[in-house]
Amino acid sequence: MPSHKKPHLPEKVCLVCGRPFAWRKKWASCWEDVKYCSERCRRQRAKQAKSGENSQ
Repeated sequence: MPSHKKPHLPEKVCLVCGRPFAWRKKWASCWEDVKYCSERCRRQRAKQAKSGENSQ
């Protein structure tokens, strides 16, 4: 059994794609503010918000 498995890490669900993602060391100082699993999802959310403003 590999000793590097980390089942105890906190998880969140991405607001864009709905997939769960786990805590990463680079998010240690801002974990409360993390909403997206990836940069791609963050950009996709920005595109959705921008197109939503224009359609009204």
